[in-house]
Amino acid sequence: MSNPAALPSIAWIGLGIMGSPMAENLLKAGYSVTGFTLEQDKLDRLAAAGGSVAGSIAEAVKDADVIITMVPASPQVEAISYGANGILENAKSGALIIDMSSITPQTSVDLAKNAAEKGIRVIDAPVSGGEAGAIEAVLSIMVGGEQADFDAALPILETLGKVIVLCGPHGSGQTVKAANQLIVAVNIQACAEAVVFLEKSGVNLQAALDVLNGGLAGSTVLTRKKDNFLNRDFKPGFRIDLHHKDMGIVTDAARNVGAALPVGAVVAQLVASLRAQGDGGLDHSALLRAVERLSGAQI
Repeated sequence: MSNPAALPSIAWIGLGIMGSPMAENLLKAGYSVTGFTLEQDKLDRLAAAGGSVAGSIAEAVKDADVIITMVPASPQVEAISYGANGILENAKSGALIIDMSSITPQTSVDLAKNAAEKGIRVIDAPVSGGEAGAIEAVLSIMVGGEQADFDAALPILETLGKVIVLCGPHGSGQTVKAANQLIVAVNIQACAEAVVFLEKSGVNLQAALDVLNGGLAGSTVLTRKKDNFLNRDFKPGFRIDLHHKDMGIVTDAARNVGAALPVGAVVAQLVASLRAQGDGGLDHSALLRAVERLSGAQI
C-alpha cells in the first residue's frame, strides 16, 4: 500500500476480543482507522497500534468512507446505529457500513433498509475463525448485500480474512453465520463427549486426539480446540455467552423457515445449561465441563 491517501478512511466501532486485532490488521495494511469503544484500555491499545481514538460514535464516523461495526448482538447494533448519536444520523451520505457482528438476519435487513433512506450503503459481513483467526487475518467472512457494495468492501475484507463470499441479499451473511454456529457447537459437543469417553477409558488423550484429527473425525474445531480440551484451558476465544446468543438466533431463524434442528436444539440447551451454571464467560470449548458434570465429575 504505497499511497495511504488513496485508501478509504475507516471508522471502527467495537474493539473487543475480535475487533481489536482486526482493526490492527487494517492499520498494518496502511489504512487510517478511527476507533470508538466503551473500554478505555481498548482505545489505548488502538492508539498504541497507530490508530486514532474518538470520544463518541458521532465523532468516529463523521468523516469516514467506511464504517465497520463489531459488537456482541442485535441490541448493540441497533443502539450504535440508530438515534441522534448513532451511525445513521452522523455518517456522510455514500458511506459504506460493514457490520461484522453476528446478529439476527432480520436486524441486518432492517439496518440496510433504514440506511438506504440516508444514502448509506450496508453489507452484513459476520465472521468465523475466533480470536486466533482474527489475529492471523484468516477469518471466513460471509457477506449479505449488493454486489457493488461487496466489491467496494473486498480489499478491506481481504485484509481481515481469507475466505470471503457474497452469500446473497442483505441478511444472507447472518443466515450463513447462524449455520456456522450450529455446526461449530455440535462439533465441539461431539469432541467433548469423545474426550470424556476416552479419559474414562484410560486412553492417552493427546495420542487419541492426534490420530482422530488425522482421519474423518478431524476438523478445524478439533485442531483449534484440542489444547483447550487437553489443558482444561477455557480462556475465552469465543465466550459461551455469545454462543448461547447465536444458538438462539439459529433455532429461531430455523423455526421461521420451517427447518427442524433436533441435534442443534439439544446442544443449544447444553450451552444454556453451562451459562446457568456460571460458565458463560468461558470459551465454548467449556462444553466439556457440561459433559463432565453429566458423567459424574464434581466441578
